[in-house]
Amino acid sequence: MARQRSKRYKEAAKMIDKQKEYSVEEAFELMVKLPKTKFDQSVEFHCVLGLDPRKADQQIRGTVMLPHGTGKTKRVLAFVSADKEQEAKAAGADIIGTEETAKEIMKGWLEFDAVVATPDQMKIIGKLGRVLGPRGMMPSPKNGTVTPNVGPAIEEIKAGRVEYRLDKNAIVHTILGKENFGPEKLAENFRAMYATIVKARPSASKGQYIKGISVATSMNPGFKLDLNSCRKVAEVV
Repeated sequence: MARQRSKRYKEAAKMIDKQKEYSVEEAFELMVKLPKTKFDQSVEFHCVLGLDPRKADQQIRGTVMLPHGTGKTKRVLAFVSADKEQEAKAAGADIIGTEETAKEIMKGWLEFDAVVATPDQMKIIGKLGRVLGPRGMMPSPKNGTVTPNVGPAIEEIKAGRVEYRLDKNAIVHTILGKENFGPEKLAENFRAMYATIVKARPSASKGQYIKGISVATSMNPGFKLDLNSCRKVAEVV
């Protein structure tokens, strides 16, 4: 059954040339002129990579600090040792996790956006992998969310640090900010995200690494980007 699109969506689609590959500047300038929703939409980044997600040496995952943040205030859950509780609270942790908190998560409680932990707490949250892992929220030393220095980790998350990872279809999906940021700030966040993806290229990657990039607001059609424009804007050769 064909999906029914709203009048607003159809109007937005008429403004976008699906056969065109837009420059980064063109895409964001037109994006903010599309018909509005009743809320400030998120702006999404979708990057198709020439990697094989089935191979361990072709995985990419990490974090990037967006210059202008994401426009979203994240609720941070911190599992920390007793001597780190004050540091976590001072840095902005919204919830201090306990064994009871872990049990509630296993039952389906997910009223948070990110989790950080000190290494000694992994014995408590190790069993949460099957709940948090598929949602990209399982703490890990690789992305800096399992660390004895929880204060800086929490501050970065609050300031707009974004996690990225390759999915099973060899695509990286993440957020670039909010529609009301305007074209210039969105382009600057894009620059940081694109440069990070380029630098994360695995040594095992062969052939064309970045195959396609599109950007879109959460409720409107997307813009396919010209890869030469992406390289130019991000100042990556």
